[in-house]
Amino acid sequence: MQKEFVVLNFERFRPYLVANAPLQRLYSGVMWAEGPVYFTDLGVLLFSDVPGEKILRYVDGQEPTVFRAPSGNANGNTRDRQGRLLTCESGNRRVTRTEYDGKITVLAERYEGKRLNSPNDIVVGSDDAVWFTDPDYGILSDYTGNKAPSEIGRRCVFRVDPKSGDLTIATDELGKPNGLAFSPDEKILYVADSSVTHDPQGAHQIVAFDVSAEGKLSSRRTFALIDSGVPDGFRVDVDGNIWTSAADGVHCIAPDGELIGKILVPETVTNVAFGGPKRNRLFITAASSLYSIYVGTRGL
Repeated sequence: MQKEFVVLNFERFRPYLVANAPLQRLYSGVMWAEGPVYFTDLGVLLFSDVPGEKILRYVDGQEPTVFRAPSGNANGNTRDRQGRLLTCESGNRRVTRTEYDGKITVLAERYEGKRLNSPNDIVVGSDDAVWFTDPDYGILSDYTGNKAPSEIGRRCVFRVDPKSGDLTIATDELGKPNGLAFSPDEKILYVADSSVTHDPQGAHQIVAFDVSAEGKLSSRRTFALIDSGVPDGFRVDVDGNIWTSAADGVHCIAPDGELIGKILVPETVTNVAFGGPKRNRLFITAASSLYSIYVGTRGL
């Protein structure tokens, strides 16, 4: 497959381009791909087909197999510091952890006795705190969840305390909080706000918050506006660049917020994950397909 790049700042973006690395379509045929997470120790990528109610398992050179079905409309996935799978189950309205023996532990399901909306994306800090977004996409229709009114009445970024397991609201200031990731030093938390999907005047931006040692957020500011579609899922590389999904592909945004380049993809991109033995392979989930491309940097 022929790839195309948009280079907006040659000096800054060129080091991240591998000239002879093709954009590869690895698989096609899902209903809405999301939540890629790579298991380096196993050489396995897991990703979600949200409306298809499946988590799929991809190994190079093989057709994906079903890792879990039904999945509770699984959306975002990540690993904790012990290597276990953490999953946002949009339809089940909960966040779970898959134990080593395959059993599922519920990490978050209710806040002050009220059901969550539809957990969407998830990240784990070096202190083992679990952070996840809870927009209302999964309760707006039956396609990626189960249509229902919101019980908590707001859309939040939540934090699960690593010691007590207590669930607290980190922020409820965003219209539809979506993807999230930390800066390399974890002093900044980036969160996508994609509320323009249901409000013409809504946001299509990534915001940044300062993170205190106690896990409190402050100093909210706009980090970057996405000029094509909305930011959904994203990841950060070792240099602090954000690689974010967009309608026209993957946008690479420098730590100071400058859009330095794009990898064009022939479908709307939903999320990305760094993987491979050197973590220099960018796996890309799109509307109906899984892609990958090697880049000149490594993921965190």
